[in-house]
Amino acid sequence: MHSSRHRLIGLPALALLLTAVGCSSGDDTVSAAVPSPDAKVTGLCRDLDEVLPARVGGESRADPEPASALTAGWGDDPAIILRCGVIRPPKMVSPEVAEGRDADAVPGGVEGVDWLMEKRDGGGYRFTTANRQGYVEVTVPSGVDSSGVLIDLASAIRRTVPWQEGYTAP
Repeated sequence: MHSSRHRLIGLPALALLLTAVGCSSGDDTVSAAVPSPDAKVTGLCRDLDEVLPARVGGESRADPEPASALTAGWGDDPAIILRCGVIRPPKMVSPEVAEGRDADAVPGGVEGVDWLMEKRDGGGYRFTTANRQGYVEVTVPSGVDSSGVLIDLASAIRRTVPWQEGYTAP
């Protein structure tokens, strides 16, 4: 009798779980992990969110879930995703990247914003700002013009995420 009691309690929970999974499986909402930066960088990211363009790479803004001022998106799944306040990528300080010996990660600049470009498994690229007081990551799916995306975002990043202290802009 004790085991049937557990079975009855477990059935409603299982039904609720299946209902939740069923509802979300047909949902076209894109999701993105929300970073957890310190208060200073969070403020910079909120400022960035307020000036991000409505269109990037020819796509309209469609923010990912959960809603946050630290994330933004454009287009459908796969979408262009921006996450502000991410941790510094390990490859950013790699001597192989700095010396051009890592073909999967390349430093460079676009419209006054320095980026680390990393090829992603399955196609597309991840770009992370360098030499700024907060790290901004942009993932661009394969088939999307990455340079156009970075050009579209450059002005907003330059205005809201200052250079690191002690860094002299080129």
